[in-house]
Amino acid sequence: MNTTWKLLSLGVLLLGCNSAGTTQDPHYYSSETLLIQPVSEHAYQHISYLNTESFGKVACNGMIVVDDGEALIFDTPADEPASEELLRWVETKLHAKVKAIVPTHFHADCLAGLEVFHRRQIPSYASHATIQLATANGSAVPQNGFDRTLELEVGDEKVVTEFFGEGHTKDNVVAYVPDDEVVFGGCLIKEVDASKGNLEDANVAAWPQTVTALKSAHPDLNVVIPGHGASGGIELLDYTVQLFTPEATN
Repeated sequence: MNTTWKLLSLGVLLLGCNSAGTTQDPHYYSSETLLIQPVSEHAYQHISYLNTESFGKVACNGMIVVDDGEALIFDTPADEPASEELLRWVETKLHAKVKAIVPTHFHADCLAGLEVFHRRQIPSYASHATIQLATANGSAVPQNGFDRTLELEVGDEKVVTEFFGEGHTKDNVVAYVPDDEVVFGGCLIKEVDASKGNLEDANVAAWPQTVTALKSAHPDLNVVIPGHGASGGIELLDYTVQLFTPEATN
């Protein structure tokens, strides 16, 4: 990652999910329903909002990876209108064609807008476990399955989607951008000081081992994007492990 983008990424991390004062920059976008902010040379964090019974209005993160006029999106925004909004911004501001959408697990904060992508003939990819769970849940179903690892290219950039084990759900995967050392951890990863959140489909016992395996595979990460809340660095992995160790589990 070059020096300019390291400085920009630091600014984004300090701002967290609040893009006030930055939205005039063409690399940022802010509306009532969607925020987009860069975190590295090729990666953006998108933030939309899901209304839930248990936790109220929840900000939900996803990732966009862009290079040479092509884009990959990880997790749809939280509803179809926000998904349409995101696609318009990628096409008109980044001048990029979206090659694929990859939900990182089967919950609504990952695939509620999936049909918008399908209507635009954008292919979707997910683990076979996610496809099975989405089908059983009556949700929109991704089209193409993989087992533990999926490699996709966007321009000259490689992005790897990986399954390290169960945690938030039995199907949670993460997306890794090697050139930028960025990982989108989805709901497997917590922002620092977050609560344990929704454990309805969780494997709490396996969670710390799964995140430890992620850290062992990618020890030099510059940016970690959690499923909810502010991005940061490797400390998000450490915090998540600590949060779900037996001593911390009630």
